[in-house]
Amino acid sequence: QVQLVESGGGSVQAGGSLRLSCAASGYPFTNNCMGWFRQAPGKAREPVAGIRSDGTTSYAGSVKGRFTISKDNAKSTLYLQMSSLKPEDTGMYYCAADSPNPNGANWYWSGCRYNYWGQGTQVTVSS
Repeated sequence: QVQLVESGGGSVQAGGSLRLSCAASGYPFTNNCMGWFRQAPGKAREPVAGIRSDGTTSYAGSVKGRFTISKDNAKSTLYLQMSSLKPEDTGMYYCAADSPNPNGANWYWSGCRYNYWGQGTQVTVSS
């Protein structure tokens, strides 16, 4: 059974930083894509960053240069380092993976499929 557990969200002022973590279990962490998505109130879910098995990364234009996605294969943990945060970065942040047993909708982004979702961690950025 795949489990994705996010942590690290919180409330910060604009210009601040946060690091999100996603602990994965029951998942071939080293061999598949993983990513971060977010959803602001009243808006659709959108991709934020993704990382392939070979370490290739992708970023949404709105976060490029401010966010960094990385993973620790030994710990089966995905990270999202967020810096220079803006109020428009506010939202629920979801860890996502590609699983043969999906628990949600399919997303195809930057060469990867994402269909397994964590419960999310809230990020709130105040001006």
